[in-house]
Amino acid sequence: MESLLISSSSSLTTSPIFSSSKHALTPKPQNLTFNSNARLVLLTCAAQQMNSPPSTAAKEKEVKLWGGRFEESVTDAVEKFTESISFDKALYKQDIMGSKAHASMLAKQGLMSDSDRDTIIKGLDEIQRQIEAGEFVWRTDREDVHMNIEAALTDLVGEPAKKLHTARSRNDQVATDFRLWCRDAIDGIISRIKNLQIAMVELALQNEGLIVPGYTHLQRAQPVLLQHLLLAYVEQLERDAGRLLDCRARVNFCPLGACALAGTGLPIDRFMTSDALGFTAPMRNSIDAVSDRDFVLELLSANSITAVHLSRLGEEWVLWASEEFGFLTPSDKVSTGSSIMPQKKNPDPMELVRGKSARVIGDLVSLLVLCKGLPHAYNRDLQEDKEPVFDSVKAIVGMLEVSAEFAQNVSFNRERIQKALPAGHLDATTLADYLVKKASDFIFENWELRLQMRNGIPFRTSHDIVGRSVALCVSRNCELQDLSLDELNSLNPIFDKDVYEYLGVENSIKKFRSYGSTGSECVAGQLDYWMDKLSISRER
Repeated sequence: MESLLISSSSSLTTSPIFSSSKHALTPKPQNLTFNSNARLVLLTCAAQQMNSPPSTAAKEKEVKLWGGRFEESVTDAVEKFTESISFDKALYKQDIMGSKAHASMLAKQGLMSDSDRDTIIKGLDEIQRQIEAGEFVWRTDREDVHMNIEAALTDLVGEPAKKLHTARSRNDQVATDFRLWCRDAIDGIISRIKNLQIAMVELALQNEGLIVPGYTHLQRAQPVLLQHLLLAYVEQLERDAGRLLDCRARVNFCPLGACALAGTGLPIDRFMTSDALGFTAPMRNSIDAVSDRDFVLELLSANSITAVHLSRLGEEWVLWASEEFGFLTPSDKVSTGSSIMPQKKNPDPMELVRGKSARVIGDLVSLLVLCKGLPHAYNRDLQEDKEPVFDSVKAIVGMLEVSAEFAQNVSFNRERIQKALPAGHLDATTLADYLVKKASDFIFENWELRLQMRNGIPFRTSHDIVGRSVALCVSRNCELQDLSLDELNSLNPIFDKDVYEYLGVENSIKKFRSYGSTGSECVAGQLDYWMDKLSISRER
């Protein structure tokens, strides 16, 4: 008898994109004993793996793990068409993690021995090591990540591996793997949202007091503080994170043990596996557990809304970087050039942020159409649910990362912005507010006006007066603050010399005082809130 010690991994990561899981299942170290034949199989398998590139199918097809009732193998065309290992191997860490939890539960319930459990878990550790070392051979004739790992485990440890699929179907297995993957994906996306929020708040801190034109319909509207505009995106990103957290709460229920659709008659403990994998609880209904992908739809919906917000940011910054605006200059670190026009400096990263939003939205639409006509319970159509999710998560992660990078490498052109501010009569609404407030103050000083306007000038009336004031400015090619008091009184006698305290963008900004407005004090309060929430220091 010869013994071979297979090293165990101390922890399991749960995604190729995101950080490792806290819920690794590692048994007590134990030597695995193989007879000479088993050792020969192991060494032969290892030699084949070392000499074969990843993702290469075996030359000879083996009998499928489900092949007992079949007399013929599937054709090459069917095998190629139905395989999913080319993409679902991304779930290998989650699959191994779930199998460890399942094996531990089976042993506790007396459905396998402790020795078999330890052999299986050690074997799974070795398979994970091989995968991460690039030594594992992914075989298309083994169809998917589950059967590749299970068959390799059988090759490695023999009979104990055949007990692993007790009280488990690939239906609940893949649903479990996918929920684990989505859970970690959500955590990774939220982390990157926070990074972008921090970058936006820091950019706001660098531009204190800078007034920019606010737009509606892409037309000049009112003056706003740039900080206020940047914080608008921070608020939107916070809701994006909130949607993902809500989604995570619904993702975090365990399908494992639901089997194909009806559960099992074996005495399994679904609560044990659920707890071991960090889930809130097992899913209550076994049919629902294996057949619904609403958790994926919700994730892709949340990603799509985030993508729309990022696309709007991209659009705004691309416009502002143009010569027509000239409000923003990206550094060379986040710009690209033209193959033919030597002078070009393009904000390509944000153009691609805008562009990639289309594929994120498309991924959601693909999955909605995939799921809309499926009868209960599981259908093979659901094999097609993974690529849109992998694509959506990869895209949104990239969009968030490059947006934060862009925000850290951009400057705003104060001189150009200040020169642009006078155009558009941005202080017109503030002037209308002046008339409403002035009437209220003036009523108590002038008896005749008090009789005429007991409740002050209605806003619609002040709107009309200011509209005629703007028309006068247009005819004279001047701004509101350039009109004389006599000219203003010709429009309405209520104007007084204090009107000039309301005119001009600087004065206009000072008059905003409602909660959430662009007034200096209010924006300072918003900044303080976000600095505290995101743990940002002014000294950073």
